[in-house]
Amino acid sequence: MGEISIGKLLIVAVIFVLLFGTKKLRTLGSDLGCALRGFQNAVKEEPQAKTETVIDSQPVSKSVNDQ
Repeated sequence: MGEISIGKLLIVAVIFVLLFGTKKLRTLGSDLGCALRGFQNAVKEEPQAKTETVIDSQPVSKSVNDQ
């Protein structure tokens, strides 16, 4: 019941083509690819951003009684 076969995938693909058309699906695929590439680049740049962050050298101490 929960298995996905090749036949079911083909039926879903045909429905998508009929609903959106090939031109719209082509642009949707390229937009999705650009979004994934942007996300991957952001993930790769994250550790570099942490090393470049300037941290204040003064220690912050706050006790429960100061509130």
